[in-house]
Amino acid sequence: MTTLLEESLHDGDRNARPTRPRRTRVRGEDRGAIGSEARTDRVVRFAAGLGLWAGLLLITYWWTEDGGIQDLGSWPSGLTSVGRLSGLFAAQFLLVQVLLMARLPALENAFGRVRLARMHRWIGLLSFWLMIMHLVTIITGYSSARWSLVPATSWQLVTGYGGMLLATAGVVCLIMVVATSIRAARRRMRYESWHLLHLYGYLGAGLALPHQLWTGQEFLSRPAATAYWWGLWLAAALSLIIWRIVLPVWRGLRYRLRVESVGVEEPGVVSVTMVGHHLDRLPIRAGQFLYVRFLHAPGWTRANPFSLSAAPDGRSLRITAKVVGDGTARISALRPGTPVLFEGPYGRLSSRARTRPKVLLAGAGIGITPMRALAEGLSYRAGDVTLVQRYAAEPLFDSEFDRLSVDRGLRVVKLPGRRSHPSSVLGPTSRGMDELAALRWLMPGIADHDVFLCGPTEWMRGMSRLAAACGVSAERIHVESFDW
Repeated sequence: MTTLLEESLHDGDRNARPTRPRRTRVRGEDRGAIGSEARTDRVVRFAAGLGLWAGLLLITYWWTEDGGIQDLGSWPSGLTSVGRLSGLFAAQFLLVQVLLMARLPALENAFGRVRLARMHRWIGLLSFWLMIMHLVTIITGYSSARWSLVPATSWQLVTGYGGMLLATAGVVCLIMVVATSIRAARRRMRYESWHLLHLYGYLGAGLALPHQLWTGQEFLSRPAATAYWWGLWLAAALSLIIWRIVLPVWRGLRYRLRVESVGVEEPGVVSVTMVGHHLDRLPIRAGQFLYVRFLHAPGWTRANPFSLSAAPDGRSLRITAKVVGDGTARISALRPGTPVLFEGPYGRLSSRARTRPKVLLAGAGIGITPMRALAEGLSYRAGDVTLVQRYAAEPLFDSEFDRLSVDRGLRVVKLPGRRSHPSSVLGPTSRGMDELAALRWLMPGIADHDVFLCGPTEWMRGMSRLAAACGVSAERIHVESFDW
């Protein structure tokens, strides 16, 4: 009697024997250049980190030159000095946080949306608590370290200093954003509501910073500091305007995307095919995603992220989504001809991150969507790419994967069934066998693969741990997540 693991392995072996496999040349990838873009992105990541630390060191140097250390000699002046430095750090982190979410192509390519979102969250929290520290120490220092004078001093600062009323309003906006970003709060909110409230973070940044530009001692003390802060502030503002507003509008007018057809893949899962003008010039790759607005009903102003479920062919784009919320529920009612606005493409789950000829594509549930596009879009020889599909009931794109297996030599391994326990990664397929051993059985030589993952967060964490335990380095494990 064969185990489910052996049956899955035999299925994969059968799929690895294609008839007349053919190679497909995909725009944006050349087998001879595998890894070159990944090396470029490493340089960009290093330069971005170096720039951040250089800015912090420069701020600290100016603070020191302005007597910041000498002022630490007494409580009132020391608190004020600490308040100035924490305020400067808070301002820098706040502007960096804005730049991280400005959709700058260099950062998007180098870090990817998942890593940028994680950095945005942690830097935002750091900036927020530095801002609170700035408020407390400045007010206490100006109050001569006497708590009885704090209320009067606070009122005097807010009403008597340029930009402080705006800064107070900005702080309120930022507090609201941080409060609604706490995981417990997010669980009680719809994505659309959370996203709308989160936009107030930009308003908060815009209102909180002018008081620094008008009255801040470090800003006014020397021309170099003035140029630095104005330059950083303008870079953040222009990045938002260009990459979040101007570029999406321009691309919408140029490509004139519209719905061509809507199809049901299975109950609760819908695919939308879109066509437009000059799509062969859109710089999009298999595995990436778009923020999409369908202009057909109330709620069109809120964009939702959708991964491509087929490799772009220059004529059409296909996305596939599971109906789970208001945004995805609306796509079931789409009609052909519906205009589409989009932002993107985004995401590093593409050939750009690839460093090895051999690739493991693993998806769970609706997370198989970008893997379907990658299986078609990547350039590879027969047997070099293995697709692992984890599902509970019926597999998505079953006939399409069969066709790719025959045409391209894609090796397909299916892992069906519900999880036997919450931490299960491979599901019932590994029954009676340690999951690490099971993965090694399914994927001989996995340590020499790039691993691309998409699916529920806990599943991706478990799969990442298994891949790492099999010898895959962290920089060759690539994930895509739409958690918010």
